[in-house]
Amino acid sequence: MTDQPLWTPDPAVAAKTQLARFIGEVSTETGQTFSSYADFHRWSVDNREAFWGRLWQMAGIVGEPGDRVIANDSMPGAKFFPDASLNFAENLLAPARHGDANRDALVFWGEDKVRRRMSWADLSALVSRLQQALRAAGVAKGDRVAAMMPNLPETIAGMLAASSLGAVWSSCSPDFGVRGVLDRFGQIEPKVLFACDGYWYAGKKIEIAGKLAEIVPQLPTLKAVVVVPYLDIADAVAAALPGGVALGAFVAPHAAADPEFLRLPPDHPLYILFSSGTTGVPKCIVHSAGGTLLQHVKEHRLQCDIRAGDRVFYFTTCGWMMWNWLVSGLAAGATLLLYDGSPFHPDGNILFDYADAEAMTLFGTSAKFIDSVHKAGLRPVDTHRLDTLRLMTSTGSPLSPEGFAFVYDGIKADMQLASISGGTDIVACFVGGNPLSPVYVGEIQGPMLAMAAEVWDDEGRPLKAGKGELVCTKAFPSMPIMFWNDPDGAKYRAAYFERFEGVWCHGDFAEWTQHGGMVIHGRSDATLNPGGVRIGTAEIYAQVEQMPEVIEALAIGQDWDDDVRIVLFVRLAEGVALDDTLVAAIRKRIRDGASPRHVPARVVAVADIPRTKSGKITELAVRDVVHGREVKNREALANPEALDLYRDIPALKS
Repeated sequence: MTDQPLWTPDPAVAAKTQLARFIGEVSTETGQTFSSYADFHRWSVDNREAFWGRLWQMAGIVGEPGDRVIANDSMPGAKFFPDASLNFAENLLAPARHGDANRDALVFWGEDKVRRRMSWADLSALVSRLQQALRAAGVAKGDRVAAMMPNLPETIAGMLAASSLGAVWSSCSPDFGVRGVLDRFGQIEPKVLFACDGYWYAGKKIEIAGKLAEIVPQLPTLKAVVVVPYLDIADAVAAALPGGVALGAFVAPHAAADPEFLRLPPDHPLYILFSSGTTGVPKCIVHSAGGTLLQHVKEHRLQCDIRAGDRVFYFTTCGWMMWNWLVSGLAAGATLLLYDGSPFHPDGNILFDYADAEAMTLFGTSAKFIDSVHKAGLRPVDTHRLDTLRLMTSTGSPLSPEGFAFVYDGIKADMQLASISGGTDIVACFVGGNPLSPVYVGEIQGPMLAMAAEVWDDEGRPLKAGKGELVCTKAFPSMPIMFWNDPDGAKYRAAYFERFEGVWCHGDFAEWTQHGGMVIHGRSDATLNPGGVRIGTAEIYAQVEQMPEVIEALAIGQDWDDDVRIVLFVRLAEGVALDDTLVAAIRKRIRDGASPRHVPARVVAVADIPRTKSGKITELAVRDVVHGREVKNREALANPEALDLYRDIPALKS
């Protein structure tokens, strides 16, 4: 790392951010002076009741806050605003009543095939019609509504309609296999399923009628299957399904009106999200309406400075929590820029074309996308204006120092880059960006407000330096309220609180930096332990993936000779062969850039690397294959056939 920041906020601009204004109001009320973001973060953790209470007021949360902010302040079990009542959809649609109803609420690009826009008035009208249709189909408070959908405007409208009634929403992307869908939705017994008639990917039209014909009969609780047109064959697809109805016919009996909203306690279920499922049937993680809303409002307005009229984009499918994060941007009055398909069709420029065409202000993506743009030789800084873009966020996996450098050299120099980290488990972030602090190469800017993030050693002692477990020592609103089908909470407690009692253990291997930022070294369950020394896989990837010969890499620990040895799999650039010279170069790069302990004992070339539906490489599944263990849920992977490449490799037999 370096002491020279890649980006420093302009003081005049920073002073006008919502965060600066919020800090100023707290300072006036308390008489305290905050000299830095870190100062204010400490106050927000030490005074969480005051922080969340003021946030409710500042954000104009629609609903009754009640008298108490936190009750039973423990983990698990804490309740935030226990006497309050609110409705999630009402808060997201509030700008439709207070702003320009004819302004864009949603813009959609489906690769180079489809362009659509939906105004706030049109979104509100569709939510009203869907709300009435869902109610007519028997959907009531607590019922589940599922979606196997692309990131379409209708997906957001369906979620808002369901949550307006107090129903619980759960979604996945239409590229999931039959087993992957049933492993998720089969557990939660939905009453209505939204599904598309197909989708586009890399210029190809992909129909899903065959998959739906297998899935729907195995979800016996369904009362309706609403088929949304994307390929313009919705009527035919719906006609072939039990309970099938095209979207147009579903809403036809219902005229648009002002949506109605059932206000409920903040801990009422809103979303069911799923763990990746690569080590068994996915866990069904239930998130609350109030906790999700509060966390997202905080992250959007204070951490990202999203304002009414901003145009916010995140490259995500409906099977990744960043979709849930994105849609909450409506509560800030932002226009959401939706995209579905390959980000590299036809030539890798489409998302930057989108940014220019739609005056994008926030560009959200993954570390993998940034690396892929770099390796493709693209330089948007030379080919696109990007003049409205003020913030790029990156998540999904740790962004390498070279990725940080490329963003400022190859994409845009005068904007904030926020690497953020949290996850499905909290539908939010523990650490991320803020508009008041500098950005240093390779570092997440710092902990998020009111999140008591710490790094602990194996004995539960806080570390100011060195690598350890990322934990959170105090309760926060977006802790899951439960796991589905976990009546005594045993699975929930085992997932987060088994390691350190009463303290959230997130499963990330992390360390603080000298600037108060953080580096995530990978998942702690994928941490390598050669000779008993813990090594994060991200430290290896940060070195080897900068070599032009290597497209991407995956590292595991192989049990060997009563110890663990590091095995590095590499997917090579076209025309490159893994010979002794390249192996030596890879090892030297890792030795020089990381340490001798990081150097792999074996380097193996593979044609493909398995990854989850949200694009994350899956080290644990590969580790199981190498050790001859069964991978319990191949359906959770986007490319399960890749696992076969790791079976019985001769180089790993000696």
